Amino acid sequence: MNEKQDEIKIKSIKRETMSKQVVDQIIELLMSGQLKPGDKLPTEAELSDRLFVSRPVLREALSSLETMGMIHRKTREGTYFSNRIGSKPFSIMLALSAGDIPSIVEARMALELGLVTMAAEKITAEQLHLLEQNLQQMSLNKTEYSEIDKAFHRTIAYSANNPILEGSIDPLLNMFDETLSQIPLDERDHTATMQQHQAIFEALKRRDPIAAYSSMYLHLGHVRAKVMKAIQEG
Repeated sequence: MNEKQDEIKIKSIKRETMSKQVVDQIIELLMSGQLKPGDKLPTEAELSDRLFVSRPVLREALSSLETMGMIHRKTREGTYFSNRIGSKPFSIMLALSAGDIPSIVEARMALELGLVTMAAEKITAEQLHLLEQNLQQMSLNKTEYSEIDKAFHRTIAYSANNPILEGSIDPLLNMFDETLSQIPLDERDHTATMQQHQAIFEALKRRDPIAAYSSMYLHLGHVRAKVMKAIQEG
């Protein structure tokens, strides 16, 4: 390990804590200036020893950071902070709030309600076709459809044609699996999701921003209610 890595100071955390605390400690390396964008992180073995956590907990934390674009892993080379992390303050904020599922769902609502209204004005025929294909795929996959769901929302976000907002929606959508995991399989309503997506699609096809907003609000409100119920009962 190089001299810079030897000087790194990381606070140890209790063994019973979860990967969220590991995420916080790794982000602290960046926020404190001990490491910079593009720098290599200590090895998994070193991080695991310094943080007093198991490898599975550490890997879960690293996977979360990679999903949000904070780090990238190179085979046989190690783990690095993203070179462009300084241009992604939203990703840092999201990483620090990774365990706050209700806030993540509400952040999606705040962002996607604006995006869908712009999409109603800007969406292209090709993007509408992609949404239509997406609906057909979802109709054939009644249990494993989280990736299809994400693709539907990502297409709408990109059809707003605003690169600033696109940079914000990607980290949120990448955390969708964690949000969905809060809802038990037997409580996920494929039929309702299909109907809600269809209503959003029809509003976009008519280029009706008010109807698109209302349909998206109904859909994400439905998701939020199920997540909150699962958390309260859990």
